[in-house]
Amino acid sequence: MATKIRLQRQGRKRRPLFHIVVADSRAPRDGKYIERLGLYNPNTNPASIDLNFERSLHWLQVGAQPSDTAKAILSYKGVLHKDFLLNGVKKGAFTAEQAEAKFEAWLAEKENKITSKVDSLTQARMAKAKADLEREAKMKEAMAAKVLAKNSPLAEEVAEATETEEVVAETEEVAAETEAQVESTETVETPEAEAPAAEEPATEAPAAEEETTPEA
Repeated sequence: MATKIRLQRQGRKRRPLFHIVVADSRAPRDGKYIERLGLYNPNTNPASIDLNFERSLHWLQVGAQPSDTAKAILSYKGVLHKDFLLNGVKKGAFTAEQAEAKFEAWLAEKENKITSKVDSLTQARMAKAKADLEREAKMKEAMAAKVLAKNSPLAEEVAEATETEEVVAETEEVAAETEAQVESTETVETPEAEAPAAEEPATEAPAAEEETTPEA
């Protein structure tokens, strides 16, 4: 019977959990399995892996084929590396003691890498939390200063002065418009004064003709 090491999905929607199982390669993904080897939780950072190292190594030794994701998990936990070293011992490449020393060195290096990653993630979270607190404190200070400035007597005087200036400006604008309207309505053409009639020249009375007395 061909066996596979693969993941079996559990958990709720958008929050998946995966069981690491050994199952018949012909069985459906979420069907029956032969043995459960561990749990994989991708919802944490870094992902949480709870794995039975010895049983996983055993199934690899007897020929179980891991899926791509299961292979990555087994490699991360060192199961594949230990299987490689044991196969080297079987072939006579090195002794069991040498294989164990090599594995211990690899395991220590892996632990250092994981610890460094966890520390960096922790520092990043702490820095983000500190930045969030500082930003919140600044926002609170700005709001308090704004409220204090709004409620201070000087602010009230400035507001009253501003309101008075606005009223005066509106009054001057209305007065200017009214004056312009009055000037436009009073502009009427004035008729020219009639020239006085020319006086006719006085007509002189004809001089009275003198009586001529005939000479005696």
